[in-house]
Amino acid sequence: MTPPAGALTELDRALAPLREAPGAPRWTPPERWHLTLLFLGAVPADRVEELLAAAGPAVAGTPPMTLRLAGAGRFGSRRRPQVFWAGVTGDGVALGALAARLAAAARGLGLPVEDRPFRAHLTLGRWRPGRPGDGDLPERLAGHRGPAWPVAEVELLESHPGPVPRYDRVAAWPLA
Repeated sequence: MTPPAGALTELDRALAPLREAPGAPRWTPPERWHLTLLFLGAVPADRVEELLAAAGPAVAGTPPMTLRLAGAGRFGSRRRPQVFWAGVTGDGVALGALAARLAAAARGLGLPVEDRPFRAHLTLGRWRPGRPGDGDLPERLAGHRGPAWPVAEVELLESHPGPVPRYDRVAAWPLA
């Protein structure tokens, strides 16, 4: 799910003073920012149609939602931070229920699904293992409150790692 351009621009503006801070993570380019509801890893090409067919009904039951990018945090400890993220507020219960329905649909197809609680966030950067990182840096973005937006659709994105990583949109389902 990709927040609208206005929300991403405001977040990018708020993040600008932190980009060159000592101990900053390796930043993810704003054009790659999105909310991951379910991470599946590599899905065999012959299973994609099944996944599309299962995801549609999972999304169809989703009520309209309004979300906002707000605050920040990290995964990993203060001394060994791993991921710098922006928080997501708003209709969190509905968003969590959607993530659970998508996970159940993938499990129903026999696809491996991570077994950890869903936490809505937008990954802004990753600290490199073994290098010094400032785990307190997310606190400097704690007061950020971006504009609220109505969620229009859920997307299935395919990740292409490499020297110039990118995401390709495979499918999308509108919300009611």
